[in-house]
Amino acid sequence: MKKILFAVVLTTTLMTGAAQEVSARAKAMRMMAFARPEYMVKDVKVMVDTMTVYALDEQVVYPFGKWNSIEQYITEGQLRWEREVGYKRYLDSMQVSVNTLARTDGSKIDVYRSITTGLMEVLNARITDPEVTFVNGLHPGMTKEDVFNVFFDTYPVSYTADITVLKVVSGAHEVEQVYTFKGRRLRHIQVRSRYKYY
Repeated sequence: MKKILFAVVLTTTLMTGAAQEVSARAKAMRMMAFARPEYMVKDVKVMVDTMTVYALDEQVVYPFGKWNSIEQYITEGQLRWEREVGYKRYLDSMQVSVNTLARTDGSKIDVYRSITTGLMEVLNARITDPEVTFVNGLHPGMTKEDVFNVFFDTYPVSYTADITVLKVVSGAHEVEQVYTFKGRRLRHIQVRSRYKYY
């Protein structure tokens, strides 16, 4: 009797897990159909509370826009940044001259001017200040719905109800933007780069 009961519980558990996995895959496939064409979304994955979007649009690599110099970004952005210049280890083997731009709330962007691209490149960033805005208009404090509307056209709200982290990853996985939600609001944004711009 115990063996039969154990077999029933095990079968139910496995079937429930498989149904949830299919549900997550189906949700990801449907969300892919709702993706905005300008982001050139190539894949969407959903795992528990995290949705990952793989996009080829250059905005993923240049979330603050393309700038020829760090000074140009600071001047034209018209935000007050504290600036610190130094060297940081990058990809465990490179020492890179980095400008750290910081706001009083703790928002930070580590950037440098690449000798390869001639542009301001982002090593990493953590943004909590609503005044710091990406080129696509995203900033902390936005509603979850407004954030998803930037990347997707009309979609079932139930598909994003359980999502607390949205990752937007560049095609070659070299840059990722991580949007973290608390409740119905975007709490902070992180940018992480693993691409060798030098």
